[in-house]
Amino acid sequence: LMGPAVARARRPEVIGGLGGFAGALAVPAGYREPVLVASTDGIGTKAALAAATGRYEGVGADLVAMCADDVVCSGAEPLAMLDYLAVGRLVPEAVAAIVASVADACAAIGCALIGGETAEHPGVMEAGQFDLAGCCIGVVERSRLLDGSAARAGDVLIGLAASGLHANGFSLVRSLVAQWDLDLGGAYQAALRRALGTAAAEAALAAEPAHLLATLADVLLAPTRIYSRVVLELRADLLAAGHDLRGVAHVTGGGLPGNVPRALPADLAARVTVGAWPMPSVMRLLGALGGLGDEELRAT
Repeated sequence: LMGPAVARARRPEVIGGLGGFAGALAVPAGYREPVLVASTDGIGTKAALAAATGRYEGVGADLVAMCADDVVCSGAEPLAMLDYLAVGRLVPEAVAAIVASVADACAAIGCALIGGETAEHPGVMEAGQFDLAGCCIGVVERSRLLDGSAARAGDVLIGLAASGLHANGFSLVRSLVAQWDLDLGGAYQAALRRALGTAAAEAALAAEPAHLLATLADVLLAPTRIYSRVVLELRADLLAAGHDLRGVAHVTGGGLPGNVPRALPADLAARVTVGAWPMPSVMRLLGALGGLGDEELRAT
């Protein structure tokens, strides 16, 4: 069932097909001193919300984003991805849908899905439960490797807007959904009005018209935008203009204070103007329901 989808997520460097004990690929041509970069991650308890709603179409983007966007922080192009899917009971159509979503996300950024593993865990996981993790491998010329040491005083920070919660903070999300008995299939704007009040909710929705007809589940399970291709294209444009990208931070758990310093030398700090960008309304919603301040929201 998953074969056709996986076949779409292929690169010329891939050697062989599905069915072996491991995936194989060649290093792309043209590198003088190629460096392989690898990262592993999962989608956390966002999987529980996806399972509860039966919505698997976005989880592949969440997984590929968590892994590929770590790889690109080293300046590397994502080459290959492997996934690990654990389920309480193996339902072929559901497993195929999840793996197809991973393959589609890989294909969208030119990354090959070269293998994976599906494990059934009866007695440990309930029939409808699943967990999804993976590993991404990338390649970069050694001279173009980003290692957190190149930034200089006076460099400019560029922020790429979040597409939503990505795959972060979902233990809190699920707790608040249960605590407030929120209807995942209900209108998002109704939940927003309940938490923020009518005026604040209408102002937030005016800035986010895509959410006007969305359900709460639509917003909470919005697939993570994958930034790796955008970052690589940005770097190519900077190089063509005689500049360069000196560092990249993937802002996930820990927020800006926990991740931006990882892309800077120890003797440099970043000056960030809070309020220079709008906080997504879903964060305002969760903050109001949980009584959280902006600092805690950003960190979660």
